[in-house]
Amino acid sequence: MRQLATLVLLALAAILPLRAQPSAPPDVFLFTLDTLRADHIGCYGYKDVETPALDALAADGIRFTHAYTHSPITNTSHTTILTGLLPSIHGVTDFGVPLAPNHATWAELLKKKGYQTAAFIGAIILDSNSLSPGLDRGFDFYDNFPAKTETKERWGRVERRAMDVAQHAESWLEKHPRTQPSDAPRFLWVHMYDPHDPYEAPSPWGEKYAKHPYDGEIAYTDSAVGHIIATLKKAGAYDNAIIIVVGDHGEGLGEHGEETHGLFLYDSTLHVPLIIKTPAAAHHGTVVDSLVRTTDILPTVLSLTNTAAPAELNGESLAPYFDSASQQPRSLFGETDYPLRWGWAPLRALRQQNTKLIEAPRPEYYDLKGDPGELKNLYSAQNADVGALQAEMAKWKAKLPAGAAPQPNASLADPKDKVEVQNLLVRSMLAHDDGRDSEARGYLEKAVQVDPTSATAFRQLGEIELAAKEYPKAAEHLQKAIQLRPEDATAAYEAGQSLEQSGNYAAARDALEASLKQQPSQMPARLLLGRVYLQLKDARNASDQFEAALLVDSENTEGRLGLAEAQIMKSEFSAALPDLESLTKSETNNAAAFRLLGRAYRGLHREADATKADAKAAAIEKR
Repeated sequence: MRQLATLVLLALAAILPLRAQPSAPPDVFLFTLDTLRADHIGCYGYKDVETPALDALAADGIRFTHAYTHSPITNTSHTTILTGLLPSIHGVTDFGVPLAPNHATWAELLKKKGYQTAAFIGAIILDSNSLSPGLDRGFDFYDNFPAKTETKERWGRVERRAMDVAQHAESWLEKHPRTQPSDAPRFLWVHMYDPHDPYEAPSPWGEKYAKHPYDGEIAYTDSAVGHIIATLKKAGAYDNAIIIVVGDHGEGLGEHGEETHGLFLYDSTLHVPLIIKTPAAAHHGTVVDSLVRTTDILPTVLSLTNTAAPAELNGESLAPYFDSASQQPRSLFGETDYPLRWGWAPLRALRQQNTKLIEAPRPEYYDLKGDPGELKNLYSAQNADVGALQAEMAKWKAKLPAGAAPQPNASLADPKDKVEVQNLLVRSMLAHDDGRDSEARGYLEKAVQVDPTSATAFRQLGEIELAAKEYPKAAEHLQKAIQLRPEDATAAYEAGQSLEQSGNYAAARDALEASLKQQPSQMPARLLLGRVYLQLKDARNASDQFEAALLVDSENTEGRLGLAEAQIMKSEFSAALPDLESLTKSETNNAAAFRLLGRAYRGLHREADATKADAKAAAIEKR
């Protein structure tokens, strides 16, 4: 007996120190599934799609039935998820807008905690080298798209299949294993874009869901999520992991006339799935019905990983909901500036558990309990519930930077009146992106019939014709776009290109001058304007343009040649000669430089040198 007791004590002594050791910090896996409506997933009650991976994850964790995004646009909504900030505060309210360095991201915060960090994106919209600058901050590896690709296919050029994203992520996990509790934890962000339009699920999902292609994309994406989760389980990393799955926004699917997303702030595009699995499946099968927001996700992760949270966060941790479903619902402040791209009014909304107010040129108020589809606008300035929501919205607006909150009675068009045009513009962009320019042209021609004031439609028509080298048609459409939107520097530049190619140099000059007035830093526009002035025999103004260009880039060949030609036109042969001689020595195959050098020599009566320069130019041109 004494020997047995001794063995028991020795066993306890061996076990207790291990139990006293702190557990290994959890890995964190964030899955953002683009354009995913909550009501199109099995565990949310949808019967027409198979989503076994998401359903199983919900069974192992916490499912939030009323989670909402603050913005229905991909890069804006993702920046909100990754910073815990409202769109108007982080400032990324359009494509290509850099995330300011003073706003910390998940990756930066967790990296300070010792995490290895990696991100795998499914669309070029989130590429940190182009449309989402700054989103890669804090990541040890960020899987951007190649700078150049030969393929004209959508896949690999602007979008990756979900399984390709999964394989990239799994490869990184394999190279960064955790075999010991002391190994650095991992934060992995995986973005899958497939449910975004166009809906083209691969086989067999494409065939199985042929009548419901959006659902086919969701089922396929679910399989890719399941593939990564299976990899985690096989590696023993699943149990001690925080796994979050969230939609960045939903999809209109024709509700309120909106085929896709971005224009409106209805629940069709704001309501998203949110599932959180905590370590060891601690809150197995929990369902939370209170309203929560995507800004709440980052504070939750920081709380679960004992990471200090920045004071500026706009959300709150969801941890109190894990053990008590009776927590108070929160308010959602929704924003979309996307209508501004088309020249229409931006929208703001305040959503509570059962009511919603939308600020628009024609305001909207909905009783969501009796009207979940938001079909009956009950707005009245005298309605006490409207007044209460307006007061609450004023509190949210007070947190925003100056000028970030639009006035309800904006002079711009109400997006509700432009949804048909918006749908045509989106269809055109997709067709053009896939190389179907004839279809794109047809959608745009219909768009300008529906709305003759659509500057965007005229500009896009002009761009299609410019690419097709139909210069007079392009000029006509682009000039109309400028009339409708005089501040559009790009349309003015493109009009200048079209007019120059059409031989209408005076009109090209006016368009390019207007473009540069709006955006003086455009090097291509300035060089083209210099060439137009040469065509107009206006050497003095041509010199001014080329000299301005060379102040930005003194080695620019086009600017150097243009300035030399303007100098020769003014009979300033001695001024042109030194740089032309230098240029022909450094660019020995530049026929245009030798032609101008010959003219400069001839102007200085150096006939022999002129003949040699002309001969050199002719020899280059014959090659």
